[in-house]
Amino acid sequence: MSFLFWLCAFGATYSYLWYPALLLILPPRRVRGHRAASSNATMGRTAIVIAARNEAEKIAYKIENTLALERAGIVLDIVVASDASDDATDQIVERYAQRGVRLVRSDARRGKEYAQGLAVASTEADVIIFTDAGVSLRPDALVYLERAFRDSDVGAVSSVDGFLTADGTLQGEGAYVRYEMWLRDLETRFFSLVGLSGSFFAARKSVCINWDQRVSSDFGTALNCVRAGMRAVSDRDVIGYYKNIADPRKEYQRKLRTVVRGMRSLLVRRDVLNFAKFGRFSFQVFSHKVMRWAVPWFLLGALITSALLSRDMASYRGVLTAEALLYLSPVACSLVPALRRIGAVRLAVFFVETNIAIARAAVLTLSGRTILQWEPSRR
Repeated sequence: MSFLFWLCAFGATYSYLWYPALLLILPPRRVRGHRAASSNATMGRTAIVIAARNEAEKIAYKIENTLALERAGIVLDIVVASDASDDATDQIVERYAQRGVRLVRSDARRGKEYAQGLAVASTEADVIIFTDAGVSLRPDALVYLERAFRDSDVGAVSSVDGFLTADGTLQGEGAYVRYEMWLRDLETRFFSLVGLSGSFFAARKSVCINWDQRVSSDFGTALNCVRAGMRAVSDRDVIGYYKNIADPRKEYQRKLRTVVRGMRSLLVRRDVLNFAKFGRFSFQVFSHKVMRWAVPWFLLGALITSALLSRDMASYRGVLTAEALLYLSPVACSLVPALRRIGAVRLAVFFVETNIAIARAAVLTLSGRTILQWEPSRR
């Protein structure tokens, strides 16, 4: 029984603790000098694809933000990919036609990836930047993206997330965001990201040709990079800013939707777990995604075994108490909202709610449910 407990404890902490530790001690990727050498080449013709679904309140600001980017000689093709918006979004976009903004509209709600795929097929650009209507970019975003793509080994570049408060001021990064950005740095060093920031990333057109709407674009693009002999990287200078979700209760639904789409994507592209074929990338996908999605079940196993062991061993009573405090943290915060001011408590609530969403997503996925329709979170 003790062995089972520690096995579950290891499984529950592997993706968060032991996987990053392995990335730190394992040798980094080998740099292929003939491909990784820098050049003075520019990105050439570049498309910016703005995914939108009923974004009438934001789309004008987003387009203005995009038009204000420093181009440094880059020819821009700005495309708004509307997922059958039924508000004024499309009409607002059409007002910008004379300023070089194009509208590509899905004839029915088929999801974010379908709309993005229409935009990819409509452009002759060499590099495609994918961004959401609710994300604002720094004026120098193209400058840093161009620098990253001078490395011909790079097939895609992911932004890092910057959070804004309701009044538009920059919010300090939380512990979880800092951890995720650190993990992306480690994955970039080791080989390649297993997922890009879905709200803002860029990719070469060559890795976007085989676009699959069944697969989330952030994961599918990273996989296509590896298949093409390239890699996806994170760049700390490429930042996408967005406001926190206006209604925190909607955060759970966003997590649920994200995980379901991720699980369905991996089922479609399950060949990526073929270690003989994909090597390091398979190890990363298994460690980052599969083992993280297994955390709720390892936690449940640890809870059951510690409860059984606590009857005879005092040390496990302490473990059981700690588990109870962790799992009851959301309830405690709902009863005493002031507890959320404590950083450790907020992190505990986030961890518990995330794993509840993962567990529910697994049930939905195994039952054949999928979530193709996309409803952007209101911020």
